[in-house]
Order: sequence, then structure tokens, then C-alpha cells
Amino acid sequence: MALMITEECMNCALCKPECPNVAIYEPDAPWKLFGETYAALSNNVYYIVPDKCTECVGFHEEPQCAAVCPVDCCVADPNFPETEEELRSKKEALVADNS
Repeated sequence: MALMITEECMNCALCKPECPNVAIYEPDAPWKLFGETYAALSNNVYYIVPDKCTECVGFHEEPQCAAVCPVDCCVADPNFPETEEELRSKKEALVADNS
């Protein structure tokens, strides 16, 4: 399941450098995936791109954004349920794209 950042976000930016998949973006910032650029998913708070979030599976024992968030606003996104196998496959595709 991808994670999401709730409206309680303080825009502290602690989460962004922790993401191994570069799935976290600043408010209003466009995001990229497989060479394509897309419009920002949030204009108010940092956001996580579900197509890029693997909950840090294959990198860390726990999602690093949630581990460093001072207000606990990095939570599971119920709109994107995924198995650990699906998250691992997504991770492999993202790693291959960054090579």
C-alpha cells in the first residue's frame, strides 16, 4: 500500500531526502516517472506519488518518511492497496528506470 501525507503536514521537508524512490515532492512541484512529467498532486503540503511509493520495501524495514515525520502524517493510503510482492516489483521497475 502506498503511503500518503495528510493535511496535518507542517512542510518541514524531513521526509523528502529519506525516500529511496524519490516519491515525495514539495507542494506545487511537478513529478516525474519513466521520463514523463505530471502535475503536482498537492498545492498545500508535501505529497507522495503512489506510483513511486514502495513503503521502502527492499530498502528499509519501515517506511522512512513515517519514521522521521514529527507529526505522524505519513500514513497508509487506503486507495492504493498492494501486496509486498507488488511493492517489490514496483521497486525493481523504479530502480531499472534510474539506472
